[in-house]
Amino acid sequence: MGTEFSTSGLEISIKELVEVIAKLTAFKGEILWDASKPDGQPRGMLDTSKAGEEFGFKAKTSLEEGLKKTIDWYLSTRKTR
Repeated sequence: MGTEFSTSGLEISIKELVEVIAKLTAFKGEILWDASKPDGQPRGMLDTSKAGEEFGFKAKTSLEEGLKKTIDWYLSTRKTR
């Protein structure tokens, strides 16, 4: 649960990410962690500086807002069974 990642130069732990997604989806269940599995890559960070240099890219959406938009899109487009 100490694994961290970033797409914007800011890091967030997997635990924090799960908590944000649970909040945005109104998940009321219990989050269970399988401690028998390896933690995986302890840290990672996407370097967007080249995209900034080559294309003038600069992220304008926060991680939480991007997740909210993705969740809203998914819920509005998924097929009901």
